[in-house]
Order: sequence, then C-alpha cells, then structure tokens
Amino acid sequence: MEQNNTTTRWTSSALFLSSPHDFSKTFETIDPRTGDVIASIAEGDKEDVDLAVRSAREAFDHGKWPRVAGSERGKIMLKLADLVEEHAEELTRLECLDAGKLLTVTRMVDIGTCGSTLRYFAGAADKIHGETLKMSRQFQGYTLREPVGVAGLIIPWNFPAIMFFTKVAPALAAGCTMVVKPAEQTPLTALYFAHLAKQAGVPDGVINVITGFGPTAGAAIASHMDVDMVSFTGSTEVGRLIMEASARSNLKPVSLELGGKSPLIIFDDADVDMAVDLAINGNFFNKGEVCVAASRVCVQEGIYERFEKKLADRMKKWVVGDPFDPRVNQGPQVDRAQYERVLSYIGHGKREGATVLTGGKPCGQKGYYIEPTVFTDVKDDMIISKEEIFGPVMCLMKFRTVEEAIAKANDTRYGLAAGVVTKDMDVANRMTRSIRAGVVWLNCYLVMDGDCPLGGRKMSGFGKDASMHALDKFLAVKAVVTPVYDSPWL
Repeated sequence: MEQNNTTTRWTSSALFLSSPHDFSKTFETIDPRTGDVIASIAEGDKEDVDLAVRSAREAFDHGKWPRVAGSERGKIMLKLADLVEEHAEELTRLECLDAGKLLTVTRMVDIGTCGSTLRYFAGAADKIHGETLKMSRQFQGYTLREPVGVAGLIIPWNFPAIMFFTKVAPALAAGCTMVVKPAEQTPLTALYFAHLAKQAGVPDGVINVITGFGPTAGAAIASHMDVDMVSFTGSTEVGRLIMEASARSNLKPVSLELGGKSPLIIFDDADVDMAVDLAINGNFFNKGEVCVAASRVCVQEGIYERFEKKLADRMKKWVVGDPFDPRVNQGPQVDRAQYERVLSYIGHGKREGATVLTGGKPCGQKGYYIEPTVFTDVKDDMIISKEEIFGPVMCLMKFRTVEEAIAKANDTRYGLAAGVVTKDMDVANRMTRSIRAGVVWLNCYLVMDGDCPLGGRKMSGFGKDASMHALDKFLAVKAVVTPVYDSPWL
C-alpha cells in the first residue's frame, strides 16, 4: 500500500470492505507523527452494515464454514497465519504508520502475536466438544457446543492488529461468521488482514470488514436484529451503549473488555531496580495506550524515596520521537483527540495539587507527542487517580501496611488488572486473593500469552479474551435428552 490521499479499499467477493454502495463517502486516516493524511477510507454506515450482516448470515445459514470439520477450519487458519508472517513487514509498517507504534516492538510483539493467536485457535478448532450427562432417571443426556451464529466484532485503536485476531481467531475456530469494525483511527491493518483471509481460503461471507465510525457503523452492529453476539473492546462509556443497544434489540449476548485503573503494589522487600523497570514498562509501553496500564503505582514507605529517585533518573534517558527510529522509546498518541485528552488530565493533576516529578508537557514541533509524566503527592480522590487516562501518565503513591495496600488496590470502579512485587509468599498469596481484578501479575507485569485469559470485573467488563475461555462467547450450549428404555444401569 502506498501513502497517498486517495481512497483506500480492498476488493474481494468474500468481503464487504469499506463501503460497498457509495465509494464517494470517505474519511481520512491520519499519521500521528505529523498530523498528515495517510489515506482516505470509504466510510461505512447502517446500510453497509445491513449488507455485511446479510452476507454473514447467508454464509452461516447456508455456507460451508460452520459445516466443515474443525480440522479443516484449522488448516485454513494456519494458512492465514503463514500469510500474516509472510507479509509481516508491510503489516508492521501499516500498523506503525496508522497508530504511532514503535517499529521494532510492533514487528516482534503485535504482528508476531497475530500469527501465534491464529495458530493457537487453529489447534482448538477440532477440540470443541460437549459433555455426557449423568441423568437421575432413565434418560440419556449430552450437550453440544454450537457456533452462536453471526458475531459482531468491534476492535479498539490501541492494538488494532492484535485485537483483530484476538476476536476473529476464536470466532473462526468456533465456526461463526462475522462482521468486523476496526476503529476509525486505525483501519489499515484490518483491511490488509481481510485481503489475506481471502487468499488463505476463508470462504465468501465469513469475514466482513466495515470501516466507519462508532456512532454509525458500530451502533448499527450493536443494535442489529440479525447479529447473534457482540464482542467489544474499548471505553466503559461505549460499553454501556453496546449493552443498551443489545437490550433494545434482540438481547444478543455481549462480551466487554473495557477500561482500567490498575494498581502496581510494590513492597519494601522488592528489588527496587526490577520494580522501577516494571513500573516504567507498565505505564509507558505503547505510550500508555494500554487498557491494563499500571497507572497507579503504590510503593511501601520504606523504599519509596529510593524508588522515586531511581525512577526519576531512569526517565531522564527516555526518548520520545519518531516510532520508526529504533532509538526511540515512545511514539505519538494515536490522534489529536487522544493527545488533547491526555494533556487535559495532566492539567487536572497540576490543578489538584499533585507534583510533576518528570514530564508534564507536549513535545515536538508537530505530531501528537507528550512527555512521559510522573505525578507524586497523588491523593486517592484526585481525578488522575480515579479516571482512566490512557496515555503516558503515572500516579506515584505510598502506603504503610498490607491492609492499606489492599484497600488502595480495590479503591476503584475498575477491575481489569493488578501487579504485586514482593519476595514474601505469604504477602503475595494474600494480595493475589484480595485484589478484585481479572488478572494479577506477581513479580512481573504486562505478561500476555495465548493461553492466559484476559478480562475484567466491575466496570472493566466481563467475558474473556485469549485462552480456551475465549471460545465460550462464540459457542452456545445445547442440551439433548432422550429416553433410555430397559437400561441395565443408570
């Protein structure tokens, strides 16, 4: 794909990509390094969603994808994984260009994860089975796990490539067909993936990609009477709207992976250098645009001063700049709206009395760059301590006792993730059982794996991505019962 100002679309008989009925309606995708236009993308709306859902419904009700053996679905998914890896260089550059991600990290982590996710669920496709039931009377019972039907998949902008296959791969393995809406900020890799899916042999109508905006295309998917389930990753506010749309339409099941305000709890016995590394990576990886970012770093008072000094020293060496430069640690925020949102929160922190230890300002002559910002003297009731910022902003706080640490960790409306750093296994066990979150990392942070489920509690949502648990939302359980006459045993 070239960088230009022309309309970008992939054409395929299998897929509705962008706007099938009106190519004159477009929106621009922007390079966050400069604010310049990368390309114009066809803008899908409700009418396009209707066409895509019709295609997915036809493929599910009458096509071969749900009807072939799981092993055959797996073979096609493995072919798609091969193609993703063959085209890794183009995909990496598209992802970096569209989302402001670091080139070296994106090749290894983001695009690398796409292939491994496809391979994981390709291996799961022929291992979906039900149970034999031990009935209490003269009946025989068993369960079937059937593909739920047409899935609506709404992808976030912070990890567009990873999240595409986080949702698409288990849906494919389960035998579903789907309508996928990438975020309007970052549509490019989704279009390329759909192009590769066609080449891999995914049948017509199984994957339908619609580019467009949340209030139009996204809302149409969430409220569509012929969509059987929705999986959404994004903000808690939009998650509410998805649930409302489901309730007002066909009561479709919804899986939501939403916001977070995750704590990283560091005890006095921690290795301070390791703890500083975890805090930096947990906050500033991917310029802080991470749902599980450790944005509340709570350090026990015995090592607090040493931790703060080492952190400040380390941040002096942090490089913000063009993500295509291998020397850079942090690229630009994804777009102007997110850039201004993060700067607004930094302003709130200053006005509320928090102290800026490092950063606190925009940087660069153009583009959406922000200095990595560390606040100290943060109180629990400050806006920056309570609300998800989704940018390179760390709140540094101290605590005295285990009881206080537990209270701080759970003093949030979110429950997505947490981290605990200690050498004391009694403390570790107590903390991991006391913190109300979907994942707790012990002496590590941001450790993601295909076999490790990710999903939240409280206002961070419900449902699991990754691992075999991810299949559950794409499968319906059916019980089958029949009489058994004159059986010699029950």
